[in-house]
Amino acid sequence: MKIEIDTHSHTLVSGHAYNTIREMAQMAAEKGLKGIAITEHAPEMPGSTHLFYFQNLRMVPRQMYGVKLLFGAELNILDEEGNVDLPDPTIDTLDIAIASLHTPCYHGERTREAVLGAYRNVMLRENIDIIGHPDDGRFPVDYEELVKLAVETGTLLEVNNASLTPGGFRKDTRGNDIAMLKECKKQGAMVVLGSDAHVDVSLADYRYVEEVLEAADFPEELVANTTLEKLVGSLKRNQKGVSKKV
Repeated sequence: MKIEIDTHSHTLVSGHAYNTIREMAQMAAEKGLKGIAITEHAPEMPGSTHLFYFQNLRMVPRQMYGVKLLFGAELNILDEEGNVDLPDPTIDTLDIAIASLHTPCYHGERTREAVLGAYRNVMLRENIDIIGHPDDGRFPVDYEELVKLAVETGTLLEVNNASLTPGGFRKDTRGNDIAMLKECKKQGAMVVLGSDAHVDVSLADYRYVEEVLEAADFPEELVANTTLEKLVGSLKRNQKGVSKKV
């Protein structure tokens, strides 16, 4: 499966990544990508950057080495109410927004009901496009209900290559991804494939994602980032009249 844009990557700004924006763009060009999303960790992640960074992204060119750059954030879901760590006026200015659960930042309960509630409240927000790595068994969730919410709110679910890398710290990711993908196939939910690259050579590395896609017999038409145009059109912030039935 050819992927034109990687939807999840980090630079030095995130505090625990290793390349600059320009280096990431250059590697994307070398790998034949048409686009990358730079999605720095939002401020509650230890070691990451300040609110002002995200407010000043309008100053950065959206094209380098012939590669389209989308600038966004990987927001931290803070609690069961779906609060995140950037204000809405700032999120609204981004090109793309991912929201994820991270152990240093989430302060809610970790029951299946509480985690689903946290995701639900985030997915109801019209300026959050993607749920990042919902495969982490440390935050258990009912995938049938999660996928239903994704369809009803127009939110994309991520299949994260870093989650699946052997030796990773997230729990039960392969089985959880396969379960999620089977539900997405059943319910017609769109997903994105994100490398979660923290170093340039990991951009568009989907070797472990490909294994779970094959295991779930997942159809290419439900992968949003096979083309740049398809991805941009699939982002909730670019859609009009998305149904909010939940």
